[in-house]
Formats: sequence, C-alpha cells, structure tokens
Amino acid sequence: MRRGVIAVALAALASLPAGATATPPASLGLAVWPARAAVAGGRPQVIHVRNGGIRPVIVEAAVAGFALDLRGTPRVVAARGAARWLAVRPRFARVAPGATRTFTAWPAVPRGARPGDHPALVLLRTRPAAGGAIGVLVRIGVVVDVRVAGHARRGLRVGSLLVVRRGARRRLVLTVENRGDVTERFGATASLALYARRRLVVRLRPRTRELLPHSRGMVEFAYLGRRRGPVRVLFDVPGVARKVFHVRL
Repeated sequence: MRRGVIAVALAALASLPAGATATPPASLGLAVWPARAAVAGGRPQVIHVRNGGIRPVIVEAAVAGFALDLRGTPRVVAARGAARWLAVRPRFARVAPGATRTFTAWPAVPRGARPGDHPALVLLRTRPAAGGAIGVLVRIGVVVDVRVAGHARRGLRVGSLLVVRRGARRRLVLTVENRGDVTERFGATASLALYARRRLVVRLRPRTRELLPHSRGMVEFAYLGRRRGPVRVLFDVPGVARKVFHVRL
C-alpha cells in the first residue's frame, strides 16, 4: 500500500484511501502509512509515522471504534467489537523532524468471535514536545479491519428508493441494510437499471462507498438524462441482492 499524507485539525477524522494527499501546515507535515490495513490470524500491523515538519512532536496512539453514517461519512465512536481486541504499542513516541517511528497494533481475537470483517480505528494524536511548540494539533485515523476466519455470510436487505429532484438533475437514493458479516463495497458491482416500456433507458453505477457489517446506509445514483415520468428500476448486486421499484423521474 502506498504512503498517504493526512493532516487534519484536532477533533476531525481523516479516513483517506492509500495514496490520498492533504496539504499539511507549513510547520507540521505528518505522513502516516498505510492509511488502511487488514489483519487476520492475530498478525500484528505496523503503522509508520514520519514527521516532515520542522519541529519535534509527541505522537500518542489509542484505539477507538469506527463507524460510517448513513451517507458513508466516517465517524469516531466508542470502543466496541474489534476496538476492544486491538492493543497498540508504544502509547507515546517522540518523532524528530525528518524522522520516522513505528507503532504496532496487535489483534487478540476472542474465542467465538463472529467470522467476517470487524473494523476498528487506531488514532494517532500529536502533542507538543517538551520545550517545543506546535502550531496545529492533528488527529489521524488509520482504519484496521480485523478479519476473523470462518464462514462469513453476505446479505443485503434493500429498503426504499427515493427520487431527489433538483432542477434538471435527479438523484436516486437507495436505503440498504447490510445484514452480512463482510463489508460491502458499492461501485463496479452494484447497478441500477432504468426501464421505460420494457426498454433499457440507462444503467447507473453508484457513488463509491462502503457499508460496514450490520449497519444501514444510503447508496446514491446520479441520473443526468432527460427522461421524465414513470420508470421501472432494477437494483442488482449479482449473487447478493436484487429488487424492482416503480418510481417517477
């Protein structure tokens, strides 16, 4: 996984894909990689932190829960599930300008844990080094997916489909519940096919997002066509979910 540079103000969470970049303040450039990791079988995950700034910083590591809201925006939540299984060491590290330090997260999966994906968050927070100063405090979130071996089932419960109109634009917003044990990633596999008088009008792909196990969310499709009136809509995730709707554009 390539290096990702993430810098955010205190009390905000950065959850960016590997290789994503945010511009750090001139006095503080903190690089963390990987931005996301998956661990299985109790194997440790090493997280690298590089101080590209001009002042030394103290980085504090902690574990928190990870969730997504209905629209897929990441949130820091109270420790639960995999967040209670992870231990991260060291808890504190001084990182000099230009230097790199490592933190290690160990999952201790309890006996009887449900097979599948269990997301948690390693939070890295900066503090001023003794005798130094720091212009901006940052909090960086590294998502760690703890994967438990076994038969993990997939299951989507498809809810309602809402047409949101804004001028000439239409958004089709689908409510979905992930009842399975694995994180569902909507993108190339999911589709929304619009039919009028049994003829295919267009096949839409959703805005890329994830739906964590045992959670609900909204999946959005943008329709820029000119057709108006009643259409039949087929939502399909091959082998997982399929449902037909009748709506008016």
